[in-house]
Amino acid sequence: MPPSESERRRGVRRVPQPDETLARARLRTGRELAVINISPCGALVEGATRLLPGTHADVHIVTRHGRTLVRTRIVRCFVSHLQADVVFYRTGLAFETNIDTEAEGYPVPAESRAIAGGQGNPYPESELQNHI
Repeated sequence: MPPSESERRRGVRRVPQPDETLARARLRTGRELAVINISPCGALVEGATRLLPGTHADVHIVTRHGRTLVRTRIVRCFVSHLQADVVFYRTGLAFETNIDTEAEGYPVPAESRAIAGGQGNPYPESELQNHI
């Protein structure tokens, strides 16, 4: 099968670091989900909540710009693993609007990075330093 037919994702996914805010999501109803991978237009999440394919859910996601409530369509859901008292599901979410899923931190323009590597100018001598 050609790669274009086997790959159905609309965006490049990445795995968030465990300490990133994007590593967790919360359903509007309060249930927490672990984010397995994420892109601007969708995510694969895992949790103890079974979400039915074809339905919609509102999900709170914290990006580097703050918390966002995004409407999602449940694309797929399957049992990922079992414990004695709980069933965990992996769920594919398609976001109705794209969100920012860049790594945390503020973007730094290339011009600023070039300037930051330079030596700069020293602080001028102050009159107070001369009297100390």
